[in-house]
Amino acid sequence: MTTNELYLKTVFSCIACDGEIAPEEIELVRKLSKENDAFKDIDAEALINKWIDEINSNGGVFLSQYLSEVAEQELDEKQQLEIINFALQAIEIDNRIEYSEVKFFKKIRFRLPISDEAILTVHPDKEDFLLPDINVIEDPIWDENTKFAQIKIQ
Repeated sequence: MTTNELYLKTVFSCIACDGEIAPEEIELVRKLSKENDAFKDIDAEALINKWIDEINSNGGVFLSQYLSEVAEQELDEKQQLEIINFALQAIEIDNRIEYSEVKFFKKIRFRLPISDEAILTVHPDKEDFLLPDINVIEDPIWDENTKFAQIKIQ
């Protein structure tokens, strides 16, 4: 997986982790795939639809696999901050922040060696997202009844 694909998978995982994909979240994916240089050489629609199939088949495994991919990638500080930026954008885009989203963010954060100070330099108002949680190591819990439809990105 390329770093840019990991960025896109970060957005997708963060919008799906609460069991809903809001219209604003779909618009964020569309906007990023059109306007962000990180996604210019990626078939975002094909990847998102593939991931929808995977998450519909086994959501908890999909999200756990994503977290493993984050931990395994050798990312410099700038790339780690991009992961953080994309995650926060995805979580905040629908103006409704669920505890499951914050908890998932903390699971991502736990797997990145970047310092809290570096994150707070860019996101000084996100200190709450960096506070310790009970257990950020455990696998994500996924409601097996949750299913997503395919997304058209145009």
